[in-house]
Amino acid sequence: MNSSGLRLVFAGTPEFAVPCLKACRASGADVVAVYTQPDRPAGRGRKLTPSPVKQAALAAGIAVEQPESLKSAEAQQALAAYRPDLLVVVAYGLILPRKVLAIPRLGCWNVHASLLPRWRGAAPIQRAILAGDTESGVDLMRMEAGLDTGPVLLQRRTPISRDDTGGTLHDRLSALGAEALAEGLRRVLAGETLVAASQPEDGVTYAHKLDKAEAKLDFTRPAGELEQKVRAFDPWPVAEGEIAGESLRIWAARAIELDHHAVAGSVLAAGRDGIDLACGKGALRVTAVQRAGGKRIGAIDYLNSRPALRRLP
Repeated sequence: MNSSGLRLVFAGTPEFAVPCLKACRASGADVVAVYTQPDRPAGRGRKLTPSPVKQAALAAGIAVEQPESLKSAEAQQALAAYRPDLLVVVAYGLILPRKVLAIPRLGCWNVHASLLPRWRGAAPIQRAILAGDTESGVDLMRMEAGLDTGPVLLQRRTPISRDDTGGTLHDRLSALGAEALAEGLRRVLAGETLVAASQPEDGVTYAHKLDKAEAKLDFTRPAGELEQKVRAFDPWPVAEGEIAGESLRIWAARAIELDHHAVAGSVLAAGRDGIDLACGKGALRVTAVQRAGGKRIGAIDYLNSRPALRRLP
C-alpha cells in the first residue's frame, strides 16, 4: 500500500495524544479528519477552551469533528462519510460502539499507556506509580468492544524510577506511544500485515479514574506508600497533607526509614533537608509545598515563614 492510499481518521483529546497525531501526519498517510471532545471550560475564567488535539489539528489544517457521543446514527454516518481505512484512537475519552469499530476497513488502533493487561482503563500512568510498579510502557493494540482488551500489535517498555512523577512518566510514554504508532504505520504502509498477540488472561488490573479525594495523605499509612502518592499525583490532583495544623499541597517528598513512636503526622525534624513527618511506618520527608493561594515553594522557604517549626532530630 502506498502512502497516498491510506485514509486515516485520528481521535484524541489531551496533550498526551498530540505526538501521536504528529506521527500520523509524518507517516505519509492522509489524515482526513480529527475527532476530539467538545470544548470544555478551563482556567479561572472558565472560558471554553479547545483541546490540545483540536489546536494541533486546526494548526495543520485538518477537519475537526467534536460530537458529544458516537452512539447516534448521525454521528456514525458522519464518520463513515470520511471513508477511513484506519481509525487511530489515543486518549479520546469517548466510548466507541461496535458499529464505529466496524467502519474503518483496517479496523481501529489504540495507543494505551500501560503494559496490558495491567492497568486497563482511565488512569494507567498514575496507578502504576501508586502501586510501586518498576516498569511501564505503551501498547499499540487493535480495538475491540471491551475496555482495553484488544490484541497487542507493538509494545514499548520503560523503567519507572524513584524520581518519576505522573508528569514525567506521562511525557515519556506519550513520546513512546508516538514511536510505536509511527512504526506500525510505516510497516502497514509498506504492505506488511501486523500480527496481533492476544493479551494474557492473568494479571488483569483496572486503572480507575483519579478522584481528588484520593489526594489526601493519611499519615497512619507507611511512608513509602505516601511517597508514591505524592509522585503519582504530580501534576494533578496534587497530594494534600497537614503540617503542624496548616493544610498544604505537597509537591515533593521522600520516604525515609526511621524508627519512632511519634503520633502520625507530627513533625519529627525540620530544616534544610526538609520536613520529616511521622508515618505509620517510617517518615515522610517533605521537600516542596504550596500554601493556599500561593505557589510551589521549597520546604526551606516554607520554614522561613514558620520559624517555630524548625527543629533538628
